[in-house]
Amino acid sequence: METGLASRVSLLILKLSGGSGKALILISFLLMIVLSILIPSNVGKASLVSSVLDSLVKSLKRLGEVHKLAKSLFIGIAYLAAISGVFVATGASSTIYTFGILSEISPEIGYLKWLILFGVPILLYILLLWIIFLLTFPPEKIDKKLLLNFIDEKINELGKLSMREKKLMIITGFTLLLWITQNLHGYSIPQIGLLGACLTILPYIGIWDWDQARKSIDWDMMLFFASTLMVSGMLVKTGTIDWMAGVLNTHLSTQSTWLVILILVIFTAILRIVFVNILGFLTIMLPLAVTIGETMSDVSPLSIAMPVFLAGVPGFFLVTQSPVHLISHTYGYFSDRDLFHVGVYSSFLWIVVILFSVFFWWG
Repeated sequence: METGLASRVSLLILKLSGGSGKALILISFLLMIVLSILIPSNVGKASLVSSVLDSLVKSLKRLGEVHKLAKSLFIGIAYLAAISGVFVATGASSTIYTFGILSEISPEIGYLKWLILFGVPILLYILLLWIIFLLTFPPEKIDKKLLLNFIDEKINELGKLSMREKKLMIITGFTLLLWITQNLHGYSIPQIGLLGACLTILPYIGIWDWDQARKSIDWDMMLFFASTLMVSGMLVKTGTIDWMAGVLNTHLSTQSTWLVILILVIFTAILRIVFVNILGFLTIMLPLAVTIGETMSDVSPLSIAMPVFLAGVPGFFLVTQSPVHLISHTYGYFSDRDLFHVGVYSSFLWIVVILFSVFFWWG
């Protein structure tokens, strides 16, 4: 974001819409997927895309009403910032934590394996979500030429590809290559990420100095990340997770496997409504899911943990369900009622996609 590369990539991808409102919605959804590879922060992705789309919508409003199109774009940001963070193992802090849990259960899960496991369900859901938005908020016809001219103007404002952007492309490409080939060289995801971060501050090949990088790091988030891991460890070591799993098993032990998974997914989705932070929520739910999976004889802990993870990521109903929702909502393009209305359909389809993944894709 500092070099302008993220903005350039965003604008170039949005240009692929060809000026069509319907295509613009789908392209903006896919943009979140691309940015999840470059920006491992849901809030960072949401802030960047929101500012770009806000300028775009304001430009389109000069010639006509585009409130339905704006609703789809900005509610889409609220939903897909978190969901796109699942696409790759480094897409968000909650995903990095989950990757560590799942790779302990199944060591063969690496960066590429993760992409295969979760990439297909997410791309399928994006297509279904796009259809939901087209039916719920049919986009108005817009001036294709105006839209493309606006995007071209923004790209021209960035100028030619700078040396800093070129350096960052090389560093990012090198880091991604190491992540993808993790099973060959054996270096962990965090080690590779730290190496990539160090390369950005080295003399000659770096893009900024240490003082600037140090001030840009959200140290509060680092401390929060550590504290949630401590809470998770306390729940496990004190036996709280085992007790919770025992209570649930008392009621679920007589049920079939598919019904147990369905109940856990719905239970997680409902409980997610009252949690603002995804990472904090998952540090409770994932150990619980793993413990329940270990007590079941006909399925692996992975089969329980993966659907629970997906169910606990997005917030569909309330603006207060994540900081991303609040960021998107502050632009004023959709109401609480709009979010809840489309959230009913979106959450139902998300559960369907999760169950499809469990019994057909992962099975």
